[in-house]
Amino acid sequence: QVQLVESGGGLVQAGGSLRLSCATSGRWFSKLGWFRQAPGKEREFVGRIKWTSGDTIYADSFKGRFTISRDTAKNTVYLQMNSLNAEDTGVYYCAGGSSWSSTSWDYWGQGTQVTVSS
Repeated sequence: QVQLVESGGGLVQAGGSLRLSCATSGRWFSKLGWFRQAPGKEREFVGRIKWTSGDTIYADSFKGRFTISRDTAKNTVYLQMNSLNAEDTGVYYCAGGSSWSSTSWDYWGQGTQVTVSS
């Protein structure tokens, strides 16, 4: 059974930091990514990491504040979020895909809620 399980969400004050985790099991993914869905908005791409090399790509709006990393021994990918503001509130999802060059994603986690209080 393929699973992606996010954790680490919660309530944080503006200016604070939070680290999300996504534990994977059941299959190997070429890439893992993070997405955010803010209230009333469509889900948006945050960034992705290539599992073998650790190479990362970020959407422009998240560069500099958000960092994706992975622990290959734990089959876990992380999203470090710094300097959070109210606009960062939303549900954060991780996703796994089989092709680094493709924009498609094969499996999704259930999401974890992040709420930033101003």
